[in-house]
Amino acid sequence: MRGLTGSGDDGGASGGTSGTSDDAVTDGGSGDRTDSRTGGGRGGHGRRLTGWAASSTALAGLAVVGLFAVSCSTGGTGTRDEGPAGTQPVVRITPTATTPSRAKPTPRVDAVALLKADPKVSERVRTDLKPCTGDEYPVDTSYGKLTGGPGADVVVNVMTCGDSVGVGTYVYRPRADGTYENVFTTEQPAVYGTIDRGDLVVTTQVYGKKDSVAYPSGEEVITYHWANTRFSETDRVHNDFNRAVGAGEGDFPEPTEPTKN
Repeated sequence: MRGLTGSGDDGGASGGTSGTSDDAVTDGGSGDRTDSRTGGGRGGHGRRLTGWAASSTALAGLAVVGLFAVSCSTGGTGTRDEGPAGTQPVVRITPTATTPSRAKPTPRVDAVALLKADPKVSERVRTDLKPCTGDEYPVDTSYGKLTGGPGADVVVNVMTCGDSVGVGTYVYRPRADGTYENVFTTEQPAVYGTIDRGDLVVTTQVYGKKDSVAYPSGEEVITYHWANTRFSETDRVHNDFNRAVGAGEGDFPEPTEPTKN
């Protein structure tokens, strides 16, 4: 068995299967003892080189294990930190064009023609209804929902050309055939009607004997709501104005510096 593991040019034994076997051979001279310890010639050196190579291989393995342990101890997961290569295509968001409103524009009416053809409008108002300049009539027109009809209702205010004082307020309700019906009429000095959240609000200026057109004594604000095919009063507010202001006399007071603490 020792001969099977021998190496070297002189055919000496490599020292057996373990170092303890070499030490056990004590018979013979000192040369035999020396040969048995060294394994004979270059065979002994070959044995020592083989041990160094094995140690180097072991150290390299430990270095790889240590490197792997360091990479794991940094808090990451090695090459898996980056994740697998993406296989999904990049999604591109295409901006969509703004959808235009489908609401139909409110059709405009010829308010002057409505008034002149309406028998509910007094003869005085129809006669005085003339252009102020060119073809501009003193008429204000508002469109909105008041009566729940098939289209927008029309509120028409007629005023004077000189001082724009209202002389009449009229409400026209659309019919299914495209014509309009007068459902509200009030004719009195300084009256004006508006649409407020589905209700009709009529404001009338109140004048005393000595009041000028520009400075009334107060006003009445009346709210009407459409129900059961007619307008009904639902609210009334009276406001009294201060008659001591508006005389046009006196100067503005001088501004004062703000008080500092």
